[in-house]
Amino acid sequence: MNRVIAFEISSQDAEKQSKFYEDVFGWELGQPNWGYYPAKTGSSTEPGIDGGIAQGPSHFPLGVRLQIQVDSIDASIAKAVEHGATVVQGKMDFGDFALAYIADPLGVHYGLIENTK
Repeated sequence: MNRVIAFEISSQDAEKQSKFYEDVFGWELGQPNWGYYPAKTGSSTEPGIDGGIAQGPSHFPLGVRLQIQVDSIDASIAKAVEHGATVVQGKMDFGDFALAYIADPLGVHYGLIENTK
């Protein structure tokens, strides 16, 4: 089973938006990496997920996307497309993981994450 493991908030001012969530909700924001500010939303002993805030790309300038961990991005994309999804951003390699974005048949965007280490 593929789990939701994180969220990603797309923003046109990721630094300012990160500060908002830090000040209002007490999230712990890390140093940006690839323009992505990792966000710890609570204790790992409590239910919930962590995520991050990033500069929104042109295909998704504002909004929230869930990140789903998959065994194979290629296989997951093929199955999703077979069921009516579209590929928003093909597979990108980040060293320890790969990432791609799809939109389901109704247009909801999701990230697919595959561990590659």
